[in-house]
Amino acid sequence: MTPKDVVAFATEKGAKVLDIRFLDFPGVWQHFSVPISEFSESSFEDGYGFDGSSIRGWQPIHASDMLVLPDATTAKMDPFFEVPTLVLIGDVVDPITREPYSRDPRHVARKAEAYLKSTGIGDTAYIGPEAEFFIFDDIRFECSRHRAFYEIDSIEGIWNTGRDEGPNLGYKPRLKQGYFPVPPMDKFQDLRTEMMLVLEDLGIAIEAQHHEVATAGQAEIDMRFQPLLQMGDQLMWFKYVLKNVAARNGHTVTFMPKPLFGDNGTGMHTHLSIWKEGQPLFAGDGYAGLSQEALYAIGGVLKHARAICAFSNPTTNSYKRLVPGFEAPVNLAYSSRNRSAAIRIPMYSASPKAKRFEFRTPDPSCNGYLSFSAILMAALDGITNKMDPGDPLDKDIYGLPPEELAKVPSAPGSLEEALMALKEDHAFLLKGDVFTADVIDTWIDYKITNEINDVKLRPHPQEFALYFDI
Repeated sequence: MTPKDVVAFATEKGAKVLDIRFLDFPGVWQHFSVPISEFSESSFEDGYGFDGSSIRGWQPIHASDMLVLPDATTAKMDPFFEVPTLVLIGDVVDPITREPYSRDPRHVARKAEAYLKSTGIGDTAYIGPEAEFFIFDDIRFECSRHRAFYEIDSIEGIWNTGRDEGPNLGYKPRLKQGYFPVPPMDKFQDLRTEMMLVLEDLGIAIEAQHHEVATAGQAEIDMRFQPLLQMGDQLMWFKYVLKNVAARNGHTVTFMPKPLFGDNGTGMHTHLSIWKEGQPLFAGDGYAGLSQEALYAIGGVLKHARAICAFSNPTTNSYKRLVPGFEAPVNLAYSSRNRSAAIRIPMYSASPKAKRFEFRTPDPSCNGYLSFSAILMAALDGITNKMDPGDPLDKDIYGLPPEELAKVPSAPGSLEEALMALKEDHAFLLKGDVFTADVIDTWIDYKITNEINDVKLRPHPQEFALYFDI
């Protein structure tokens, strides 16, 4: 839509409020609202001012004024607000120079798409994330000087088989046995369908929804692939819709990678394909029907995977899921069909248009704009420098003898490791000024100061179980 189209759309829908949305640096949506009387075609050039010093990872207080410019192509009506509200996602700029703000994640994604075109390799990067999540009935947590706990509850939790539920009707998925059971074992079919239909009403194409492996309401809803920036926007809508549909039904949704001990964590397998002039670049007659460019792209992602994890797996909790020997793909290898490899080539379809590869390490706690951009930049680096990914690993990685497994590189074991990998390996991200040195340095500093050190300084409940009587 053009600015003129958006104004007409707002009138047609009877919008009384405009809601402006943008991301903080870690990747959480922020918003403020203005009456629709404050909105016109000129708003797309004039923008709306806000305090950038109050946004995580952004401006110092002495340079706090920022401007957000609405993007006309993002116009949607909010499906949850009582008053008809037009939503526009905005791009953040400096109010004096009008230059795009380097730490605006959406700006990074725009530059990644522009860099792809500048290389001549392709003109469109399609991203297809499979974001898993948990639906819980109750969540309580506290972390103070003298006490720390969390408590999760779910009607589906296997730990509730003996609870008096007046009556308890059973049918609770066992640990690691929640994949695809029909109701009454699957208690959230209708809720996931409601989520799916709200997403479709917003114009977001959905391919499937289903229960996932873990007990206690683990689920997945798959969006159809879209260009990188558009998918970054859709992932924000995706999280927003799922959380709000759950809330209005008395549930809560989390994208935290590892909320449950002893069962599967939550990943976000991310599919990538590059196209040029309407033709898929990754289809060919090589391994698993891939082109040489696709194999080089895989080589790039494998080479830079440890650094990518700083963006694709950006929380301390991410590495409770990425543990060797369990369900997460920590081994940096590629394969067709083999889901224990970090990169898998899906073999569902023989169509060249469906040819892509799937990076299975990421999780949905990530800032999608930054994660998708980092994956694309690694793939482009692989193609540009003709990086050989080596031989595929079509064996069961978990069944390899120790001496053979030792030869397979591994994903980082902690967020600190991932950030150190990013510090040592980020030249590929700086190409085309896609990621700036400021963005990378600020990301590393923010994560260490506000997350890693915050967790390190606190005793863990399990430490009391292990050491109190020592």
